[in-house]
Amino acid sequence: GAQTTQLLVEPPWRPAVLWDRVTLTCQGSWTAGATTWYKDGQRWEKEVQDKFVVTESGTYTCDSPGSGLSPHVTVLNDQLVLQVPAQTLLEGDAVKLRCRV
Repeated sequence: GAQTTQLLVEPPWRPAVLWDRVTLTCQGSWTAGATTWYKDGQRWEKEVQDKFVVTESGTYTCDSPGSGLSPHVTVLNDQLVLQVPAQTLLEGDAVKLRCRV
């Protein structure tokens, strides 16, 4: 099958919140240093590596040659957040929710 770019979130909860010290990792098939980051739909020159700690709220995606654009990840700076695990959920799955203040 076709390879796709993935954007991993640590800790693995969505939406991510700044006060959790969120790390984003871009995973795909690329040569070193070829990761392109986007923040709020605009190319983001601030980060060039494939992994970094987020310091600004926004919507992030990454791109790697041969794998394409990743799904987006939103990082919030809200005071009250309802979170779900950052994994694929199907109808009927049991899910643990977190209400964070």
